Amino acid sequence: MRQNLPFRPLLIATALICAPAAHATEATPAPAAKPALAKAVKTQSPGYFRFAVGDYTVTALYDGYINLDQKLLHGISDEQKQAYFEQAFIDSANGVQTAVNGFLVHTGKHLVLVDAGAATAFGPTLGALSENIRAAGYDPKDVDTVLLTHLHPDHASGLLSPDGKVLFPNATVYATKAESDYWLDKKNEDIAPEGKKGMFALSQKAVEPYQKAGKFKTFTADETILDGIVSASSAGHTPGHTGYLFTSKGKDLLIWGDIVHSHSIQFQNPEVSIEFDSDSVAAIATRQRIFAETAAGKTLVAGAHLPFPGVGHVRKQEIGYVWVPVEYGPVLAPAPEVKTEKKEAAPAKP
Repeated sequence: MRQNLPFRPLLIATALICAPAAHATEATPAPAAKPALAKAVKTQSPGYFRFAVGDYTVTALYDGYINLDQKLLHGISDEQKQAYFEQAFIDSANGVQTAVNGFLVHTGKHLVLVDAGAATAFGPTLGALSENIRAAGYDPKDVDTVLLTHLHPDHASGLLSPDGKVLFPNATVYATKAESDYWLDKKNEDIAPEGKKGMFALSQKAVEPYQKAGKFKTFTADETILDGIVSASSAGHTPGHTGYLFTSKGKDLLIWGDIVHSHSIQFQNPEVSIEFDSDSVAAIATRQRIFAETAAGKTLVAGAHLPFPGVGHVRKQEIGYVWVPVEYGPVLAPAPEVKTEKKEAAPAKP
């Protein structure tokens, strides 16, 4: 019997070795379930962009966009248009997306809005300007001055809320006398082509409550509106179209309205006009002049139909011009210094 004893420890050891292994297998927890993927967020951020011009705080506001039929652009073949669109990576199959922008300027003395957007005049892709004013930290009631570059509905209809009430109850609205005389005259509406009569009706509806309240005023071209704000005549797109030059501490911003509708074409080819121009010859001449002036002066500009935020510079190139948009900055800072070549002083006369 004693000869069999050495085998018993071996059996016990084998049992002890195997037992923990079996126990470990039974106690291993199941892999944790993978967390469910978060739902894709498809809403866009509020449409405002802030920057400084001297002591002025400027907020670009996005009203929305409209798809323009490329047939509205004149003076260029369809093949040439398509070449420009492809160069800018624009899919024009369903029309060319064109932004509608407004600009809010806090001068320290006034809160000035340049152009009020379209409200509900042209469908659901527009009309966001009032909610973007609020998103930017202001209220429409805070605005004391509205400057209209012209009275087309995509610039003036936003003077009213969706229910037709005055949106800026504490503001005085300004437009040039030539613009007011044209769009607010029923006689001009009566003789207008049938397809354009609606533009007159919308413009008149937008300003009527301000007129009744004595808060609609006109001015002549190139007049000083407020301290540091001068109108800059740019007739052609409409009879009294104007830009506004804001100046603070030697810094300038030209808010130019509708000088450009298609950034992908009209900078390189300023001679292309659009169907909505009242006088296409004058509009082309104005565009060429303003491009030359802003490029030579390296003036900061803001446009109603440039890709949001619609702020940047015009640069001359061998053929035509180039649009150079501003870069986003997380901190409100002055517009960057633009270096210019220093000219040597002329020698003193003997």
